[in-house]
Amino acid sequence: MVCVSGNYNEGTCIGDSGGPLIQVVSRGQMVHTGISSFISGNGCQRGRIIGGEIARASQFPYVAAIISTDSSGSYFCGGALLNNQWILTAAQCIYGGVQFTIQLGSNKLDGTDPNRVTLATATFVIHPGYNPDTLENDVGLIRLRLPIEFNQYITAVDLPQVPLSDSATVTIMGWGQESDQNPGLVSDLQFIQLVTITNSECKLNYGGQIVDEMVCVVGQSNEGICTGDSGGPLIEYRTERAPVHVAIASFFSGNGCESVLPSGFTRTYPYVEWINSIIQG
Repeated sequence: MVCVSGNYNEGTCIGDSGGPLIQVVSRGQMVHTGISSFISGNGCQRGRIIGGEIARASQFPYVAAIISTDSSGSYFCGGALLNNQWILTAAQCIYGGVQFTIQLGSNKLDGTDPNRVTLATATFVIHPGYNPDTLENDVGLIRLRLPIEFNQYITAVDLPQVPLSDSATVTIMGWGQESDQNPGLVSDLQFIQLVTITNSECKLNYGGQIVDEMVCVVGQSNEGICTGDSGGPLIEYRTERAPVHVAIASFFSGNGCESVLPSGFTRTYPYVEWINSIIQG
């Protein structure tokens, strides 16, 4: 056997097995010197959030932790506070759910935090066009049982007034797992800056799955969302650095969170009219 290495995370991955290892010898002649055989049990990539930083207290006062319970057990998602009684999240996070618990005010999921507020919910609404197979219209709303009082650690985020542009610098945050090899949530809220790409570029990776109401984002190497981040807000800082909710975390590559393929989101702007009809109704 022989092992090879390169710059940061360069090497073979799933689908490369059997390929030739070539050495260029005298006068540019190429010689077959090895056969691609295996990769690390830690995966092709290492190191996505995935790739995030720990958020400061009150840095994202609108982010919500959502614990959903259905007939098969409990699962975790993110969300964003739109006003004193409504949370915006992904439809997949509440589809089939029977009970939801919301946490606001704290970046930590465990331990004690005097700023943490745990809330019961009254009802939820799933977009009528949601398709659980294709994740089209992956938008949902949760209504708190009682209005929440705003403070330094709990406040609402604005909905967009104009569409999200390509090549926009955006920020995603969540408590999802940090690698494919380490399942489970992280204790501290993570965030990372990413960049939006065109839907045409995204279709090169996901094909016809991508529709106009979706947007994909990329970072350096393999940064993006992972299990537990679904429903979380994608934020763009616009006028006077005010945060605007521009998309909802929806999906990542079937090759794993640490794949270099883009992360997928549902654009917020196409649904603003529907959202307002619910939360202002």
